[in-house]
Order: sequence, then structure tokens, then C-alpha cells
Amino acid sequence: MSDKLDLQSPDLVNQNIEKLAALFPNCVTETDSGKAIDFDLLRQELNHEVVEGTKERYRLEWPGKREAIVTANLPTTNTLRPVPEESVDFENTENLYIEGDNLEVLKLLQESYLGKIKMIYIDPPYNTGNDFIYRDNFTQDSDEFKAESGQTDEQGNRLVPNLETSGRYHSDWLSMMYPRLKLARNLLTDDGVIFISIDDNEVHNLRKLCDEVFGEGNFVANIMWQKKTSPDARMNISAAHDNIVVYGRNTFVESGEFNYLPLDATRKNSFTNPDNDPRGEWASVDLTGQTGRAPKSQFYTITTPTGIKMPPPDGRCWALAEETFNKLRDDNRIWFGQEGSNRPRLKKFLSESKGQRPWTWWDNKSVGHNQEGAQELKSLFDDKVIFDNPKPTRLLRRIIQLSTNKDDIILDFFSGSATIAHALFKEEFDKCLNRKFILVQLPEDLSVGTNDFKANSEAYKAGYKTICEIGKERIRRAGKKIQSELEDRQQKESGKLDFDNSKLETRNSKPDFGFRVFRLDSSNMQDVYYRPQDYNQGMMDLFADNLKPGRTAMDLVTQVMLDWGLPLSLKIEEVELAGKTIYKVAANSLYCCFDAGINEAFAKEVAKEQPLRIVFRDSSFANDTAKENVKQLLKQLSPDTEMRVI
Repeated sequence: MSDKLDLQSPDLVNQNIEKLAALFPNCVTETDSGKAIDFDLLRQELNHEVVEGTKERYRLEWPGKREAIVTANLPTTNTLRPVPEESVDFENTENLYIEGDNLEVLKLLQESYLGKIKMIYIDPPYNTGNDFIYRDNFTQDSDEFKAESGQTDEQGNRLVPNLETSGRYHSDWLSMMYPRLKLARNLLTDDGVIFISIDDNEVHNLRKLCDEVFGEGNFVANIMWQKKTSPDARMNISAAHDNIVVYGRNTFVESGEFNYLPLDATRKNSFTNPDNDPRGEWASVDLTGQTGRAPKSQFYTITTPTGIKMPPPDGRCWALAEETFNKLRDDNRIWFGQEGSNRPRLKKFLSESKGQRPWTWWDNKSVGHNQEGAQELKSLFDDKVIFDNPKPTRLLRRIIQLSTNKDDIILDFFSGSATIAHALFKEEFDKCLNRKFILVQLPEDLSVGTNDFKANSEAYKAGYKTICEIGKERIRRAGKKIQSELEDRQQKESGKLDFDNSKLETRNSKPDFGFRVFRLDSSNMQDVYYRPQDYNQGMMDLFADNLKPGRTAMDLVTQVMLDWGLPLSLKIEEVELAGKTIYKVAANSLYCCFDAGINEAFAKEVAKEQPLRIVFRDSSFANDTAKENVKQLLKQLSPDTEMRVI
């Protein structure tokens, strides 16, 4: 840092650019004079319509980019509906499995999970020429668009093939990825990270896309994963690897860090104890460093035990100041070799090791390969091949180990066969840290060709109609298998004479092997609730009840939780109070009552419990006067309670 004073007032323009960059990193560009704001893109961020602009600048550009920005920013009236009958331990679990278009789901999660996701892992379509991608459209009503374009099947899927012969081969893929990454960024904690698996077809574009969405300075690494065990003889040069692109949110690159990995066998074998140090096995490390800006205190001469005078090697210095070196030498932490005449090295004890840091080459011996992933899935599904090329759980376990800690939330919105849930269950088996997952998957129809399946695939013949059915069943089977293994281990350990009960008690809690299923659907409310201008007075009798037929109280509770920004994992209790059914969310965080006949007497009973929020249906009140009386009474008796109606 320069010691000279600027002798000028603050540069408010640059300060404003930095503030805008924090909100809209994609709007920061380069000009001849340095950083600048792309005002065309900024206008687009603040506009629901397409804004035209032709100014040349350094940036990633493709046909459809502006439409992709609008797509990300458009609100949705859709909701999520709970499906308890397909869930496991719905009442208690904090894991979520959501069926539906991930773009719509990501929009719905913006309130409840804003800044709460520690790690995102996705394995999106690789765009190999045979993949199916999402085709999003914002200019028409979504149902109208899908019907006109023939992009939906009976399950409502809206995937289209992306052939290499298409004139918008890369553009369509970028338009699909951009809004999803943009919304996903909002969900990450300030020190959160995202891992994206991709092959060489789009890795170059993905890097540029992530530079724009997350900011170029938030790039962390491009990991090469050795996905195969041997070359493909049919190929001139066989692709042995996939890429895993890693970006942080805001503070990860500057102040965040990955966890250490356990030492592998090779590293452990490097620890020995040739001098019988009572502190146990150790490995020696180099004690020299690059000169760079090293202070004078790191340039000195060391005398070995055999009397040899040893200055730093040419062009280098000692890594420690002389005073620090002498303290370590007195503590027998300096090794001069068996004869005492070698260049000094620092002793690192195995008992004090935190583990090892990762690097960008992950070989299949340490994290598994494609064939291993396929075998894992076959073993769960009675030796049937029901999903092509699933990732091995060891690969995703490493990502989980590196990037998550106690109580963290993991998101995968291209969840496929739900490998990450399986991997997290295995991690929680070994070290229960109460980490949770949120998986999102479009229920792709398996009777037709899609990303991972041919028409009438083995999975379809085995009775699985959609990818979601495979994912949910995998989570159920993996959960049962790992829970059984955990119970067996606990029984064996508790039967030992020298067993210490605290070994089990020190686990933070019992691992959560359940999951709540939610399904994307249109709003629970009639369309007139959102677009009254489309209906005339003569039609109002059709909407005497603003709730759609077939919607349940739990459907409403879920939509209220999303609207109020409450996590969908919160515990929900159904209780009776003063003759009415109340749904309590997280104790007194939210009360929902949708029964008719809400009056002042009921309000007095509810006020005794001091809920933070309470929601009624508009039709629960006899008239507007009764509604206002209840509102005023709650304000008087429970002033911290916020009341709303739907």
C-alpha cells in the first residue's frame, strides 16, 4: 500500500460501481478506461420487458441472452404441494425432494432459502448433441406456449432435443443455464460455493457464464475428475475426465476455506519415527522459502549438530525467523537427518495433522469412476441398470467433506438419480453433523427418450414412469440400507466390554434418513385471485371460494410458508384450539387456521399463545367487520402477532 495521500475527494463513481457490482455482478464490464457498468444490462435487470442495446463491449454474448435475463427475473404464481404419502418420516425430516421444473422451483425458494445454502452441486445436461434441455419462454403464458410448441408430454415435461445441427446449439444451452445459475447464486451463503460437473463440450462457455453470474474474481478451481479406468479403443483420443467447475459467492475466495481431507494411504505411509520421538510418527517438510519480500530475520546461518555451518541455499531464505527456528529446535521439532549433518527440515507429527489439502486432479482411485457409480445403483435396484452414468458417491462425498460443516444445507437442482442424497447419508453415517439436502428434479417421462434414457428403457420396464420415481426410491433404499448398517455397528460396539457410551452420545443427533416430497403445481388460488381484471362481475359467482377444488389445508400451509419466507423443513403440528384446527409451524413461528367462523372469542384464545404470525382465509370471516375486529383484538392482546388473510 502506498504511503502517499490521495489529496483528492473520494471517487464516488468507482464507489457506486462497486455497490452495483455487489448487487449485479453481471452488469460490470470493461472499457478503455477500466471497470464500467453495462447500462443496457442494468436496464434489463430492472425491466420485465426486453430492452434493446447494441453497444459493443467485452462480454459473453449469445442470441437469447436478454430473454434469459427476463426469464430469471419474472415472478411466478406457482406453488409447491406436499406429498406425505411418498415421503419418509415427513413429520420430522429436514431433507426435501421437489418434483418440478427447476427454474420455477428456484424462484419459489428465493424467499425461504435466500443466503442459506452452503453448497450447491449440479450435474446439468452436458450438451453433447443428443441431450434434452429446458426451453424457457417468457413472452407467452407458459401453458399456452408449451401447448403451441408441443414441448410437453402427459407429465408436463418441457424438454426439447438440442442437436448439433441446430443454429442455436450453444445459445440454447446457455439460455437454459443462465437464469438457473443466476437464481442459484442468490441462495448461496456469503461464503458458499457451487460445484458444476461438465465435460469439454461446454466447459469454456460455462466458465464465461459463471464469470458473469458470480464474478470473475470468485472463480475457485477447475477440477479434473478421472471418470474412466481405461481408454476407449474406438476413439482417437479418449476422454478420461470430466470437469468440475467451482465458484464461490462473495467472501469465499478472500476469507473462506475448504475443510481438510483425511490423509490418504500414501501420505500416511510417509510418517515414520526414526528418532523414537515420544509424540509419535512424523514427516519432515522443507524449511526454505522464496526470498520475495522476506525480512532480514529469515537470512541467517544454521549450525548442524555435527558443526556444519549452513546458510540458506542460493536464491532462497529460511521459512522461519531465527528466533522461531531456535524455539522449534529446542522442542526437538527440527530434523538434521540420521547423521545430524543434513539441511534442516521441520517435523510435522501425524497426531497434529489436520489432514491434507485437495488439488485439482482427482483420480478415480480416490473418488471413484463412472463404472463404480453404475454398480452402486445396480446393487440397490436388484442388479437392474435403471440409470445411465450416475456419479459415484465417493466423488460427491469428497465435495461434501470439503465444503460443508454442521447444520449446512446442500442443494442439487439437476438431481437425476439422487446420488448426492445417497452420498450425504453415507457421510452422516460416519459423522452426524445434521447436514440437510434439497433435491430438485423434473419428472422426465421414461417412456420417451430423454437425457439419460432411451425410449422404453430398463427403468420403464421395471415400473418406473419418471426419473423422480427412481430418485425417490433410491433415497428410500439407500436410507434403509445405511440405517441398518448404523444399527448393526452400534449393537456391535455396545456389546464390547470396554465400550464407552459417550461414543454414541457425542454424535450431534440421530442421522436423518428421511425426506419430504413436494410437487410443483399451479397456485392453490383461483386465477381471479391474481388477475381480477380478466373477469367481470357476472363471473364472480364462479369464484365464491377463491381456493381451487381439491386443494388441502397442508397445500395452503406450504404456500403460506413460501410466501412468508419460512424453510420448508420446519416442523408442522396439527392441533385443536377452541374448536378450530390450527397448523403450527415451528412452534409459534406461524399459525394457520382455515376454518370458517373465526370471531373475537377465537382471537382471544389464539392471543394467549402469542404467535409471531397468523394466517386465515378471507372466507373464514362472516364479513369485513368481523375480520377487522379480530385484527384489532389481536393487535391489542398480542401486539407482536402479524395477521394476514388469503
